[in-house]
Amino acid sequence: MHCAPTTVDVYELNRIVVESATTFFWVYTRLQILLTNVDVPELVPILIILLLIATTVALVSRRLGIPYVTGLVLAGLPITELLSRRVGLDPYLVLNLFLPILIFEAGINTDVRRLRSTFKPIALLAGPGAILATAIIAVLLKFGLSLDWIPALFLGVILANTDTVSMIAVFKDIPVPARLSTIVEGETLFNDAAALVLFNLVVKVYSTGSLTFLEGIQEFLFVAVGGSLVGAVLGYLSIPIFARLNDPLSSLLLTVAVALGTSQAGQFLGVSGPVAVVVAGLIFGNLGLSRTNSAGDRITLLSFWEYAGFGVNTFIFLLIGIEINPVTLSKILPAVLIAVLAYQIGRLLTVYPLLAGVRWIDRAIPIRWQHLLFIGNIKGSLSMALALSLPTNLPGREYLITLVYGCVLVSLVGQGLSLPWLVKRLKLAKFSETRQQIEELQAQLITGKAAQDELDSLLKSGVLPKAVYEEMRSGYQVRIAAAEKILRDIYNRRSDTKGDRSKLDAVRRRLLLAEKGALGEAIRKQILSAEIGRSRLQDIDEQLLKLEDD
Repeated sequence: MHCAPTTVDVYELNRIVVESATTFFWVYTRLQILLTNVDVPELVPILIILLLIATTVALVSRRLGIPYVTGLVLAGLPITELLSRRVGLDPYLVLNLFLPILIFEAGINTDVRRLRSTFKPIALLAGPGAILATAIIAVLLKFGLSLDWIPALFLGVILANTDTVSMIAVFKDIPVPARLSTIVEGETLFNDAAALVLFNLVVKVYSTGSLTFLEGIQEFLFVAVGGSLVGAVLGYLSIPIFARLNDPLSSLLLTVAVALGTSQAGQFLGVSGPVAVVVAGLIFGNLGLSRTNSAGDRITLLSFWEYAGFGVNTFIFLLIGIEINPVTLSKILPAVLIAVLAYQIGRLLTVYPLLAGVRWIDRAIPIRWQHLLFIGNIKGSLSMALALSLPTNLPGREYLITLVYGCVLVSLVGQGLSLPWLVKRLKLAKFSETRQQIEELQAQLITGKAAQDELDSLLKSGVLPKAVYEEMRSGYQVRIAAAEKILRDIYNRRSDTKGDRSKLDAVRRRLLLAEKGALGEAIRKQILSAEIGRSRLQDIDEQLLKLEDD
């Protein structure tokens, strides 16, 4: 039985409808502008060709063992000469459509508890790290290429940004420690937002002619904090509506409206749209998805966003290859190599010093992980989009764009191809047999309990009679009980091998983080005094620091 919507429900529903309509109208308008002079009969074959090329690249890259995105860029290089019209990246489409989709997809799949356990190294890399790398790159390019300060700062911001799509793609084929993967994903989430904030600051300096240090700090905080507030408000407002939608297709439309609408709302209010999308995605993924009673609906929604992210990445990296002109690039190859050296030095002087100091405030980051974070300093779609977004009246704009294109190509091909080899060389994917057995048993528990949740939903909705429900549920319960018994025996043995300790410590870490969250909530509600709460929180932090990396 469904309750009649309250006045607040109707208001929120109207708000989402208006937001959705506004967002899709903007996308339609933008596409209409882009395709005004495009012959539709000509466009359809081009799209078919691109899709066939992407499919071929997927097959070939898997056979050759190279990253998919690197293969797309290489495949895109000769396409321009084969097509009857030039197709390439449009910065507005990347920043306002593709980027929100990628960020929201990453946000809803990020576990806040894991993010919180690695937040300190992530914050160092995406905050002070991004600013420090920008400054180092700008200084090196200022004197290395004899640039003025404004163009050097623009290049510093653009080349300090790290696109970790290639690293995540490698992690899907070669499993790495969960904490390392979380650091990489977390840096991706916040690094993109930091790059856009810094880019807009440099644009403001260029347009106004001056910006004091204090004004810059104020602008940075206003844009970042304002974006967080916008994302939090829209993320939380979408949750009660999502909880009332029983149709998975309607839920998909809502999430698309939230992702694109949050980005546009942030820009309209003069704050950071990407920061807003990050926060909205994290809130929706960790609080909103748990409101649905159907495991099938959750799988449908997550699968949709996985496909959306994959499709967007496919077109972005293929278009990057199409956008790059090898002939023009070869003319400034020495400058490109200097720029590549500059951003690698910037990354070197950022990763190792900052992460070396993490041991004083958090668990130490192994040196092998730092090597991967340094070599994985790959440039991608956002760097290209920011280059195309440079002010049209900026002196030497075309030269700067070509320079960034060259850096992206060298990065994706050189570093992208070496990543799988590096991961194996550093022995980051080595697991014990017991750990593999634990994960297989955990998979049985996860799938069995998900199936039981779906059966509960079917019984509640009247689809299944109780007799059939009990028979099917008992079958899953037998599998769950068997897996739980074996897991209990493994954990009770308390193996002394490092891999097994690490896996058990991962469970302990989740429990300690749950205790920490409950304590924080109790202090906030004044159930516990701040003095007692802080003492217990300090004890939990000390226990967390003693755990092995998972």
